[in-house]
Amino acid sequence: MSENFFTLMIVPRGKNNVKKVAFSGKFLRILIAVSTVFFLTALYVVYDYASIKRDRAELLRLRKQTAQQSQHIKDLAVKVDEFADRLEDLKQFDKKLRILAKYQVGKDKKQPLGIGGPNNEQIRLSELLDQDQEKIITGMRQSLSQLNDDAGSREVSFNELLKFLREQKSILAATPSVWPVRGWVTSEFGPRENPFGAGVEFHRGIDIATRKGKEIVSPADGLVVEIGYRAADGNYIMVDHGHGFSTYYAHLAKIAVKKGGRIRRGDLIGHVGDTGRSTGPHLHYGVYVNHVPVNPRKYIK
Repeated sequence: MSENFFTLMIVPRGKNNVKKVAFSGKFLRILIAVSTVFFLTALYVVYDYASIKRDRAELLRLRKQTAQQSQHIKDLAVKVDEFADRLEDLKQFDKKLRILAKYQVGKDKKQPLGIGGPNNEQIRLSELLDQDQEKIITGMRQSLSQLNDDAGSREVSFNELLKFLREQKSILAATPSVWPVRGWVTSEFGPRENPFGAGVEFHRGIDIATRKGKEIVSPADGLVVEIGYRAADGNYIMVDHGHGFSTYYAHLAKIAVKKGGRIRRGDLIGHVGDTGRSTGPHLHYGVYVNHVPVNPRKYIK
């Protein structure tokens, strides 16, 4: 069987002769196959080069990102370390507050006041900065867990101190610590001779002599629980200050408060008089703790 031949005619524009190139069908098939393989190879090389260039750019970006993340982790480790120092300072401040407030409770009761510096058990992240990044991350996790526990303890401790100081403030406000009126103490607290007859009686307060009508102020915050008149005491006022404290004022010329009214330290409550069993203008001032009479001088500044 004869093989097919193909003729390629090249016709120039000028007067040159037409050129003919004859080749067999087998050669044409080989040429087409070789051209196809060359084209596909070139296409693969171009694609592979583009992929390599893209991967290299991505690798450089990832390396830069990794370096930045590593630096961020180190910076964060330093900040965690600084926070650990701040928390240790707060712990020492907590103990100083308790000493100043003369208040020791819970586990801190047996803890001595520190002299500064970190807890020996605290992980020092700054010492791990030159170590493997995995070690830094592990140290940060442990340190953050410990710091979280310490922060919780400080929160409980400060809330406890705040409650205590509020109670102390309330007690201070309820303590009758100022003079209700200025004058001369003519009769002290305790046993005394009966000014209206023979014998000795127990005086449940102090008598402060001054001019009639002089203003009487409350020596502490409180609630007016009783006002009235008695033959022996004349016009009187009873004030409950809370925390077991109450005060009593007798022989008043005029009462300036109402029963059930709330008063603050320094508020006007009445005026000095000589009503009831009295030898002259004065204020009988009594202090009671849990309904037991005590010497007012113990609290007056």
